Amino acid sequence: MEQTFIMIKPDGVQRGLIGEIIKRLEQKGFNLIAMKTMNVSRELAEKHYDVHRDKPFFSNLVEFIISAPVVAMVWEGEGIVAATRKMVGETNPLNAEPGTIRGDYGISIGRNLIHASDAVETAQREIALWFEQGELTSWQGALQNWIYE
Repeated sequence: MEQTFIMIKPDGVQRGLIGEIIKRLEQKGFNLIAMKTMNVSRELAEKHYDVHRDKPFFSNLVEFIISAPVVAMVWEGEGIVAATRKMVGETNPLNAEPGTIRGDYGISIGRNLIHASDAVETAQREIALWFEQGELTSWQGALQNWIYE
């Protein structure tokens, strides 16, 4: 099974969207295998957003992500990276399709509610950055045979 990293950003936490986001992922048929609510250190934020280090918005990303608690999660399922990217929607919520998380709840690109890994390799790097191996569980729900062939 493929794994991905999902983070509900400070605006999603503050707006009370944790349950709604988790509900959508669970109803899709994915398994939650790790989750923690945390205040993000500047060091972790800078490592997470390292690919944007040379971009003008890097410091704003870091400042925002450390401004309030986030919910960091690891989810598992077949094709989960591509599927969650579709569920999350475009980075700019104004361009996100209705029915996506950002399309339904977002308004501003700087407050776009959620982060989802954009590739399997990125997911592996992000999971290792945010979670220790012992924090991940592996389980198979009783409905797996009704979700996957």
